[in-house]
Amino acid sequence: MNILGLNAYHADSSACLLQEGRLVAAVEEERFRRVKHWAGLPTQAAAWCLEKGGIGLDDVDVIAVNRDPKANLGKKVAYTLKKRPELGLVRDRLTNMKRVASLADRLQEELDGSAGGPFRGVVQNIEHHRAHLASSFLVSPFDKAAVLSVDGFGDFASAAWGIGRGTDIQIDGRVLFPHSLGVFYLTITQYLGFPKYGDEYKVMGLAPYGRPELTGEMAEIVKIRPDGTYELDLQFFRHHDEDLSYRWEGGSPTVEAHFTPELERLLGPARGPDDELTQHHMDIGRSAQAHFEECVFAMLEMLHARHPVEAIAMSGGAAMNSVANGKIAANTPFDRVFAPPAPGDSGGAVGAALAAWHDLGDAPRGPRMIHSYYGPDATSDAVAELLDGESGALADRGCWVEHVENDETLCRAVAEAISEGLVIGWYQGGSEFGPRALGDRSILGDPRRADMREILNVKIKLREKFRPFAPSLLREAMSDWFVIDDDVPFMMKVFEIREDRRDQVPAVTHVDGTGRPHTVTAESNPLYYRLISTFGEMTGVPMVVNTSFNENEPIVNTPAEALDCFLRTEMDVLVLGRHIVRKEAPALAGSDAGLTAEAPVG
Repeated sequence: MNILGLNAYHADSSACLLQEGRLVAAVEEERFRRVKHWAGLPTQAAAWCLEKGGIGLDDVDVIAVNRDPKANLGKKVAYTLKKRPELGLVRDRLTNMKRVASLADRLQEELDGSAGGPFRGVVQNIEHHRAHLASSFLVSPFDKAAVLSVDGFGDFASAAWGIGRGTDIQIDGRVLFPHSLGVFYLTITQYLGFPKYGDEYKVMGLAPYGRPELTGEMAEIVKIRPDGTYELDLQFFRHHDEDLSYRWEGGSPTVEAHFTPELERLLGPARGPDDELTQHHMDIGRSAQAHFEECVFAMLEMLHARHPVEAIAMSGGAAMNSVANGKIAANTPFDRVFAPPAPGDSGGAVGAALAAWHDLGDAPRGPRMIHSYYGPDATSDAVAELLDGESGALADRGCWVEHVENDETLCRAVAEAISEGLVIGWYQGGSEFGPRALGDRSILGDPRRADMREILNVKIKLREKFRPFAPSLLREAMSDWFVIDDDVPFMMKVFEIREDRRDQVPAVTHVDGTGRPHTVTAESNPLYYRLISTFGEMTGVPMVVNTSFNENEPIVNTPAEALDCFLRTEMDVLVLGRHIVRKEAPALAGSDAGLTAEAPVG
């Protein structure tokens, strides 16, 4: 049984392939198109997934889509009639429904026979939040858990909750349009001068610099209801009676400002994208984050009262809020918390495929997800061919290329470079599914350097100076460095760093003393685990700074893109498989224990 899962005609378009219930491939379309959060039909991602699975479109039994136009249809119709929207809004919504309905035909047309014969299977629509819940619970380590999905909107709902048992997910309730925690956070993000799609993480990064002095105002904007759910005060928002749906030009999603003049009367003038960030803006960010957390905790209290279990599986775009995730165990009755590597809309492709698989019968659950490396890889021959072809350009740049014979020598050489303060581009294995680089498409640095954050933000990432960085550390070292001992395989929780350790790792310690850990095991990523272990043996610090391998673009997908990013930024070393490219002559010249300089091309 082959199931192709899709998140289509929405931002973060993606595809995955499930074969006999086993996830064999998953990737976002943006990795191929090179446009962040690419929206539309994920044709290149789908084609790659089929190729990875060794099948054609004619071998696909089910195309599962994380949207169901029929879901909550009565509520949609009633709201539409009540609001009497303009004809243009109705036309836009009908056009999008037609796109979803003809998805298989469009995919067949776009692939144009390059992925086998014509599609002969069925298209199965999975309600948006059901797909979210499946994407988390069905890959979690829990046999039984409460489930919660919170996001902007999908199929006319902004949240859904219930209980998961075995392969079954029972949904107890939903919050419907126009009320949405995701819209609240988006609106504050836009108000603070971060207008791009997906900028909400900037507010989360800004919040620790502020004080929660405007939580009273935030409680006016979003009210926590007695039943534990929430509702917006709609005077502050435009989305409920204007067409502010996402649009995309060339695949790049955009959305108009959601806030009204009433919000500015409450909080003061909105910040422009180029305006100075003041303490007032930081206080707003902190207050919005604090109130968002209170709303999530209230929902979880309600959910635990209905289903008193120890575990919660989180999903939806709001589950990307790692600060809130890290506080759940301390602020709610739930002791164990899981969020998948792609809790947002891209992960809906996986959730739709898993839900469709279990709708077919009594198939057992697949293995729990311990890694996210389901994307494109590159062979060593492809890397060698690239470096041979670029030898002239590398020579002009004064670069050295080395080949390493074994993992031990590779990890020793790279760990030494990190310990010397060099910035490393690290390209290994299959790319990560989801927004986090987790040791296969990463930029690495020394967490002991106080200036490493500024080096990465200003010289490499070209982004705001306040943006923090995260550590990848050995799982067994977690309790030595953080006050909470927990599995964080997908970097989805923020915890407090032990006070006596903070001065040792200033590059990954946030201004409030917290950090966003990524725990690494030998099972999940043997080579990355070995590199961190080697660095720990050298320095006594079993962690490295880890950020995504990109520069204001999607994470690099191919060795050529990695090389290009390396050459146009101030990275010092590039590691492509067992090839090392340096911008300065290596400390070890000639050969040493398997390290050979292929070409001192400078």
